[in-house]
Amino acid sequence: MMDNDQIIIAGIINGDEKILTCFYKENIRYIQGYILRNNGNPEDVEDVFQDALVVLYQKLRSGLLELRVPIKTYFYGICKNLWRNRLKKKKKLILDDGWYRFEEGTSEPLITDIENQEREHLYRKHFQKLSTENKKLLSLFFEGKSMKEISKIIGHSEGYTRKKKFEAKKKLLKMIEKDPMYNELKAVC
Repeated sequence: MMDNDQIIIAGIINGDEKILTCFYKENIRYIQGYILRNNGNPEDVEDVFQDALVVLYQKLRSGLLELRVPIKTYFYGICKNLWRNRLKKKKKLILDDGWYRFEEGTSEPLITDIENQEREHLYRKHFQKLSTENKKLLSLFFEGKSMKEISKIIGHSEGYTRKKKFEAKKKLLKMIEKDPMYNELKAVC
């Protein structure tokens, strides 16, 4: 974690007015852009920002939060989830490239689709961080190739290939589970 983040975290926990004001000024435009693009209004922006700050404060205060990303990124994720949950409650779902209004009972499949897209984005982000060998191995597996075919392509025994596939999947899952977005997506389910 960067020194600047540690100062911000201490300021949030201690209610330091100066740090809170700076944090607000540095982050409001990102939150505002997201919410306004997704059928929100300026009041929604302020509400979500304040609610997210309370959530962040509580998580920081608990001492259980392990940040693996900059505080700004984590905060943006909280805001995004809060806004998505509000849209769900209103039975509206808005996409960045346009907006859609759903009648009662028709929003669930589309909301599920968006959540699936976010899960896929999370998966792809961490898949790209794997070694070239692990990416190749998992890609072949996801293409539906048998372990026998994969072992021939990779040039290892079937048993060794099976073990390497297991290790690669385990590594990928660990990276995904450490991502703050994983917990936020899990909470939405």
